[in-house]
Amino acid sequence: MSSPQLHRRLIGRLRIRRRVRELAHQIAQDYRDLHPVLVGTLKGSFVFLADLVRELPIAVEIDFVGAASYGPRTSSAGEVELYCSPRLSLQGRHIIVVEDIIDTGITLAQVLERLWELGPASIKVCALLRKRKAGQLQVEAHYLGFEIPDRFVVGYGLDCKEQFRHLPDVWTVRGV
Repeated sequence: MSSPQLHRRLIGRLRIRRRVRELAHQIAQDYRDLHPVLVGTLKGSFVFLADLVRELPIAVEIDFVGAASYGPRTSSAGEVELYCSPRLSLQGRHIIVVEDIIDTGITLAQVLERLWELGPASIKVCALLRKRKAGQLQVEAHYLGFEIPDRFVVGYGLDCKEQFRHLPDVWTVRGV
């Protein structure tokens, strides 16, 4: 198999920046007096989370959860490995899970199930991308950046075999 190549820029950096600012505004309105914990999903959400936090005019705490369903593959194996749990106490807290992409919904559903076991007051999801995909689990994104076609995408924190995370735009990939 050939190595993956960038194919087409799907979402440019200025559009992403504008949408992140809008999402931050919505979150700030909804959580202005609640001091939420933003829980980023590793590794893909780190760029989105960093930009989102810089746009938030409210106090937040940050933690992470590590979940993987791709491994070295380019499609989900359907099995989710949770390899990192939040270190903050989430008991009674308002949680916003910051996700890079909702693909099949399997990984996010399992992350949410694990987080509910920690006793938060509420959990909402902020996802940069959601694929329009048949058979997708219906996991709600309360704050959504963009709906995209069912294509493999990279950039802005998303990778293909650990490549392309550094790109400031979201691209489709050829050879995957």
